[in-house]
Amino acid sequence: MRRIFQASIASVALALVVLPARTESSDPYLWLEEVSGRRALAWVQKENSITKAKLASQPIFSSIDKRILKILDSKDKVPYVSKHGRFYYNYWRDDKNVRGVWRRTTLEEYKKVSPDWEVLIDLDKLAAAEKENWNWSSVDILYHDYDLALVSLSRGGGDATVVREFDLHKKQFVKDGFNLPEAKSSVAWRDRNSLYVGTDFGPGSMTTSGYPRLVKEWKRGQPLKDARQLFEGQTGDVGVDAFVDHDHGYAYDLIERKPTFFSNQVYLRRGTDLIKIDKPDDAMLSCYGANVLFTLRKEWKIAKSETNGLKSDQTFKGGSLLIGNFEDYLKGRRDLTAIFEPSAKKCLEGGSSTKNFYIINELDNVVTHSYLLQSKNGAWQKSEIETPPFSSTHLSGVDADLSDDYWMTSSNLLTPGSLYIGEAGTNARTLLKRQPSFFNSDNLDIKQFEAHSDDGTIVPYFQLSRKDLKLNGTNPTLLYGYGGFEISLLPKYDAINGASWAERGGVYILANIRGGGEFGPAWHEAARKNNRQRAYEDFSAIARDLIARKVTSPKHLGIDGRSNGGLLMGVMLTRYPELFGAVHCGSPLLDMKRFNHLLAGASWMDEYGDPDKESDWSYISKYSPYQNVSREKKYPPILITTATSDDRVHPGHARKMAARLQELGHEVLFYENTEGGHGAASNNKQTAFMNALAYTFLWDKLR
Repeated sequence: MRRIFQASIASVALALVVLPARTESSDPYLWLEEVSGRRALAWVQKENSITKAKLASQPIFSSIDKRILKILDSKDKVPYVSKHGRFYYNYWRDDKNVRGVWRRTTLEEYKKVSPDWEVLIDLDKLAAAEKENWNWSSVDILYHDYDLALVSLSRGGGDATVVREFDLHKKQFVKDGFNLPEAKSSVAWRDRNSLYVGTDFGPGSMTTSGYPRLVKEWKRGQPLKDARQLFEGQTGDVGVDAFVDHDHGYAYDLIERKPTFFSNQVYLRRGTDLIKIDKPDDAMLSCYGANVLFTLRKEWKIAKSETNGLKSDQTFKGGSLLIGNFEDYLKGRRDLTAIFEPSAKKCLEGGSSTKNFYIINELDNVVTHSYLLQSKNGAWQKSEIETPPFSSTHLSGVDADLSDDYWMTSSNLLTPGSLYIGEAGTNARTLLKRQPSFFNSDNLDIKQFEAHSDDGTIVPYFQLSRKDLKLNGTNPTLLYGYGGFEISLLPKYDAINGASWAERGGVYILANIRGGGEFGPAWHEAARKNNRQRAYEDFSAIARDLIARKVTSPKHLGIDGRSNGGLLMGVMLTRYPELFGAVHCGSPLLDMKRFNHLLAGASWMDEYGDPDKESDWSYISKYSPYQNVSREKKYPPILITTATSDDRVHPGHARKMAARLQELGHEVLFYENTEGGHGAASNNKQTAFMNALAYTFLWDKLR
């Protein structure tokens, strides 16, 4: 099922009392929230010029920039594909295809070293012909017929897109076909002549989070304004979504209402009826043939009754995956089976299906393992699939309607990604593609360590460093973290970081702090809302552990984070400045007093809390970076980056924080890319440039 839409007591106390909470009326930098305001853009241009002059002029910048661009433009990258009908589709960018091409091939061709690709859409040509700044967003191909597609294109790389129908036989957009104007839309095929659509239908049709509040059925040839409304969410919801879940010959028309980021209500459409599925709001629902699957965030207790068919009460752990017959469930029976149960170190990373098997990917102490499940004589049998050790590996079915084939991708911090195709239930597996080594790893080693957080919790982290690393406290070290939204940081191959940092002698640290999903929903829940400080305590504990082990010292320890990880960077700067020598803060949330009033921010109150409520602001105010900047404290130098076109996390967060730090006399550099949306880059050249700025800054400050 798709989802809508990665210190000491004294110093902490000081960070909490330096400044009172700042109200909107007392904020002198509200004008920087005017994304395209003349004064704001003039400020951005000035800061960009200063930062570019200081960083891009350094000799190391050019070498890093060119190296990254060469990696991104490499023809030897693995072109990952998805199967629809007889074709395998891929979106690709390189030096000749700056905006990218959407293309397809056959499996026979794909197995070749240099496949013959059929280009369907050339974005560079399309953008030039239509005089639009088109960026690729996504595509939805009509199930079973596979001759039509809904192509979503973004102007400048933001989340808002236009949606246009595309004919896969004629390789052209359908004249007078389905066409949606720019908005944060939700659209899916119901059949070849009707869509489920949520979009900006006018005043009141979007939620406060900026996503669709209404679901309609839109018939071919019908004006959008005449589409029939099927469902209406609340203004304060995150959003609503509708689609058809096709699996093993079954089709389920589903409508999902998301009251909050981590809750949802699901309705099954049958004819004119909408049947609300009885389940916990925080449990995710998906379908597998005739079965319904529930992924639990919290414990679920089901009491036996005369109508639900249970012989005794059932209790399922949070983090479990349950399965049962969908029709029986709709009739009230609650005969569910747990086909996955978590443990202290083990959690569910994802699932997929082939024709006769269900695949489960598990994380065990942040290392992946994969298993096949098959129902025989009413019981589920489980067998492990052999995967490379100490790697980040993921398995998914190729085409559950037709075969037991599966894709397997595998890599680790030192080993480039490999793509295999295998057959579930057999030992057959073939290496299809392998990415080349983009950096020299001969003298590098991966190790996993553990730090003890303030409350005693053991927090793991991965270390990529030289085998002959000298523990003398002088190694330039980069600590990366995220810690939010149940997103796991896995030890995957990162060519850009490897070439820009590890190969040059830097130590790279991947932090698995609370707030992420490395140990399931409980690991996330432990740092949500009023427990948010635990993520920050975990991250600082890893920093102190690196210093205690003499891997590095504060002078040589830098940190990096983007988005929610950018918030993490802001907190580290203001609460633990004595631990770090430099900070890169990308596309960040920083003003936690106003985050819920800016763009999609309202959707994240389920993660952080509601700052408009006094009870929630009482804990948010203790860490909100923008409100806790101090003139008296000595902060490490910081580089803050964002994008004007970011319509997810408002660029005002980054702008205002930089201005506030400047006002109080701290060392701060700021750079705002014009396009790229939340990723702050819309092509390989921009990606290389933005990364080169960050690595140049870090090397300059940490050597």
